[in-house]
Amino acid sequence: MLTLKSIHTYYGSIHALKGVSLHVRPGETVALIGANGAGKSTLVSTICGLVKLHKGTVEFQGRNIAGFSPEDIVREGIALVPEGRQIFSTLTVEANLQMGGFIHRHNSRQMAQDMKRVYERFPILRQRSQQLAGTLSGGEQQMLAISRALMARPKLLIMDEPSMGLAPLVIKEIFKIIRELREEGRTILLIEQNARAALQISDRGYVLETGKMVLQGEGAMLLEHREVKRAYLGKGAKQIWEA
Repeated sequence: MLTLKSIHTYYGSIHALKGVSLHVRPGETVALIGANGAGKSTLVSTICGLVKLHKGTVEFQGRNIAGFSPEDIVREGIALVPEGRQIFSTLTVEANLQMGGFIHRHNSRQMAQDMKRVYERFPILRQRSQQLAGTLSGGEQQMLAISRALMARPKLLIMDEPSMGLAPLVIKEIFKIIRELREEGRTILLIEQNARAALQISDRGYVLETGKMVLQGEGAMLLEHREVKRAYLGKGAKQIWEA
């Protein structure tokens, strides 16, 4: 479904991504792990058209979408749950969801159906539908960010650091939601610092370091890989996940 071929991205003179390649098949959950500054969010921004691609190709369902606007990329079928959630804090929960379904705004029946599905999945959002999004808890805001992306009816769901800034119990709940989406057959690219949790629910994974892809393989294999254990699966990470 998604294929990146030798992509290079710059921030001014900084070479942020250096020949990165990866692929995501339909129905897969693929994890991308790496430390802060590895280039994970730059990779997401490049896929979504938020950062200009310098060299290489971004193919979605066999079509090169490099150079497409962010809105056109959403229309193609890619939706992003952004790092830090980035909800519209001064709008209600319901208005946030409507913004997520903006490309379908002329189909009121579809919008209503999608809203109903979101509320069935997350009953707390129905209860909070007229509440300002900025007054929600961190976990509720993350649920809203996921729901807002689902309102676009994506073929590929990209999730950028969904566990960031959340308490351990809330992190467990968010990964339970991701697991359920995977079991439904959703195609997911999951970008995470919480490597253990991400790899446990992923079919395959990639490791990004200083703008280069240094390792790839099945999720279970990467969990047992010596270098991955050393760099990303230390005692602290295990304590967070098992708390």
